[in-house]
Amino acid sequence: MPHDTTLIGTVVAGLGVAFLMGALAHRLKISPIAGYLLAGILVGPFTPGFVADTGLAMQLAEIGVILLMFGVGLHFSLKDLLSVRRIAVPGAIAQIAVATALGMMLGLWLGWSVEGSIVFGLALSVASTVVLLRALQARDMVETEKGRIAVGWLIVEDLVMVLALVLLPAMFGDRGDEGAAAGLLQSAGIVLVKVVGFGAFMFLIARRVLPWVLHWVAHSGSRELFRLAVLAIALGVAFGAAVIFDVSFALGAFFAGMILGETQLSRRAAEETLPLRDAFAVLFFVSVGMLFNPEVLTEQPLPVIATVAIIVVGKSLAAFALVRAFGHKSQTALTISVSLAQIGEFSFILAGLGVGLKVLPETGRDLILAGSMLSILFNPILFTLAVRRIRADEPAEEEADSAADAAPEPCNAGVVLIGYGRVGSHIGGMICGRGEGLTVIEDQKDMAAAARDAGATVIVGDATKESILRQAGLDEASTLLIAIPEGVEAGAIVRRARAINPKLVIVARAHSDEEVADLVRRGADHVVMAERETASRMAERAMLTRAV
Repeated sequence: MPHDTTLIGTVVAGLGVAFLMGALAHRLKISPIAGYLLAGILVGPFTPGFVADTGLAMQLAEIGVILLMFGVGLHFSLKDLLSVRRIAVPGAIAQIAVATALGMMLGLWLGWSVEGSIVFGLALSVASTVVLLRALQARDMVETEKGRIAVGWLIVEDLVMVLALVLLPAMFGDRGDEGAAAGLLQSAGIVLVKVVGFGAFMFLIARRVLPWVLHWVAHSGSRELFRLAVLAIALGVAFGAAVIFDVSFALGAFFAGMILGETQLSRRAAEETLPLRDAFAVLFFVSVGMLFNPEVLTEQPLPVIATVAIIVVGKSLAAFALVRAFGHKSQTALTISVSLAQIGEFSFILAGLGVGLKVLPETGRDLILAGSMLSILFNPILFTLAVRRIRADEPAEEEADSAADAAPEPCNAGVVLIGYGRVGSHIGGMICGRGEGLTVIEDQKDMAAAARDAGATVIVGDATKESILRQAGLDEASTLLIAIPEGVEAGAIVRRARAINPKLVIVARAHSDEEVADLVRRGADHVVMAERETASRMAERAMLTRAV
């Protein structure tokens, strides 16, 4: 070929085979993640046929991690992070210590050195960013108490791993050097200074500059430029954090998102990055599959089983006990423990570093990759079982967590409004201004606060969920107003609302004739399309002017 098509071939093969395997997994009613992992094995170097570039796939996957953490940061706040520090900091450190000790014992049992066993244990102690967040997002749990603890725990793990990646070369690189202890202290001090410097930069400088840039771009009126600005901020801050401050890409992206999450443009920024987040997250799972050598399952079955047991059972039991020890309910402890029952991207980096330092045998890297592959494969199943157990033990907890700021009893307002954005806020202002009762369902905290200030009763949660609609008292309401711009979500809401209350008058918003037809077919009584209303009002004004 006249041009190098390695990058194009990797992307096409990764996404194409992932689509086929993901569709097959969906057809078989199992997690699509299993399909993406299988796709990685099929295009990887350990199976015959086309072989994608593993190095390029890992770099593309890193972009997915950046965008995913940026999206989580948009829905997170510094207050949320600080609210879980009392459990996330000691809990994560203690859980890392337990998992490292278990991995170290396995390594010593296999005849490895102490240093190699420590690296192996560290690699088994840290959970995957992508897997944890995908599991939480799939169940709308990121903004619940359970989700906040899990994300805070993840941030602490990332910080510990950043420290480990810097200290390991100082510890094991020149083991014969008499000044190794002094070098170790110096490296630790430099890492501490860089982390503090990164925090100071983000909260003293970037906190003022980044929102201003995004608002300036938004006022330009160019959607393309706004989307480009969001991606440039997410990737630029993550890259700068890694290069300048030696902080992980994921951590830099998370703090960038958290800063922009304090602005009114956070929801729009999240929507603009969603398609790319999903695409690159898929490439992450494909890249994990590409690293997996199936022969390790037959060559070393017992060490593989022991490794998976440490990740899925040992680490999870430690996390469960720690969360319970801090006084949280067993349902919360179960969610956190299952969330952490897998390993991912940091584990690969640690394994590569250990092999490069010649302290971890290549067998250890193979076991880490096998443990990652199998734990990621099992994690959706474990999560589903955990959610079923939670619902069986305490049916009302999930609803209460999804609407943490909501009243414990269903609301009785006659009018329910979904969405308090540009359109919804005008509707809410007029209804509340007349002194009438109004219940608003909104999933963005800043908009929910604005609705509460206007005098409405607010339910914070996802309106596509039946439990949230019932929490808003939809079964007794007279009118439902759907002001969100997303046609697919609006259609799902209309269908569920009609099933809950057949007598309900439903008024929805649409942007095209196709959306109008779909919403009417699903049960909406009235559908307002902005273009039609604008045309009608302009024509009406024109005729009035001519009449005068």
